[in-house]
Amino acid sequence: MSRTCVPSLRPRTAARSGRVVWFQHDSPLLAACNPLGDPVRRSFPVYLPAAYEAEPGRHFPVLWSLAAYTSSGPAQVAWRNHAETLPERMDRLIEQGMPPAIVVMPDSYTSLGGNQFVDSPALGSYARWLVEELVPAIDRQFRTVDQPAGRALFGKSSGGFGALHLAMRHPGVFAAVASHAGDCGFDRVYLPDFADCAAELAAVDGDPAAFVRAFWHARRPGGRAFHALMVLCLAASYSPRPDFPLGLQLPFDPHTLRLDAEVWERWLAFDPLSADAGELDALAGLTGLWIDVGARDQYRIQYGTREWVDRLVAAGIAHRYQEFDGDHSGMDWRFDHSLPWLLARLKQD
Repeated sequence: MSRTCVPSLRPRTAARSGRVVWFQHDSPLLAACNPLGDPVRRSFPVYLPAAYEAEPGRHFPVLWSLAAYTSSGPAQVAWRNHAETLPERMDRLIEQGMPPAIVVMPDSYTSLGGNQFVDSPALGSYARWLVEELVPAIDRQFRTVDQPAGRALFGKSSGGFGALHLAMRHPGVFAAVASHAGDCGFDRVYLPDFADCAAELAAVDGDPAAFVRAFWHARRPGGRAFHALMVLCLAASYSPRPDFPLGLQLPFDPHTLRLDAEVWERWLAFDPLSADAGELDALAGLTGLWIDVGARDQYRIQYGTREWVDRLVAAGIAHRYQEFDGDHSGMDWRFDHSLPWLLARLKQD
């Protein structure tokens, strides 16, 4: 009896696959400022396209992928149900005509659940760690287009914010940036989470260190606990204060929820909406600036992003903006649009 050949029901993988290597880095910067005792030796994945081995004399542009809050670089190569890993996505996009590139996926995870990619004495010097240590280390180890014109940053949520922050505060390192629903409009994004944080802290007599210890020992921390941890991470990033518990100062009174205007202003100084003329000039010098956000983003990031884009238009800063039909979840499909766009604006060998 002959067997009928059933066509493939699932999408096929790319005919040529790149490979993932693990890069290990010992950081003097993180060792010098490590108040939470997080690892200073980080091992993280680097994607090398199939052409890297096939063309040994060729150098490749580099995409730097900044992870969202609660995630990190190693998670971007882990198998996913009904989804692609970042290396699988790169293989497919390259097969479809996108120029090949190296992708670096740094491990930026911390004891407070993630990172905003800023320098802070309460968390660590994660901005300098990336631009002063990791960028030159990757250029030494791999055949990169070893100049700013060959580098781009991209990320979603906190990673998108980090990409904008690094481009504005550390100009001349990266040529292009893509921010997918990056934190913007802090008054609309963060304020609603302060009540959850206050409620979680009340259960431990207002002690943030006790809350963090309890969080890591909990079998199934709830959504309110994750939001509370996020607020502590944000405070460690935006309003560090060495003489306070965990080295951070909250922008509100945990008992009354009243805002502390002085501390809140320290947070707002990091909001892209507060960018000064020098930071806007840094964005104007990019070869590509991609911004997008879901029209139904549950963290209300679309509202601040619209205002941010209006400001870019008023300043005459070239950019690509898309507001897509979606929310803050499952945004990886947006990389299909931004990564080819970024690579078209980077220097090729």
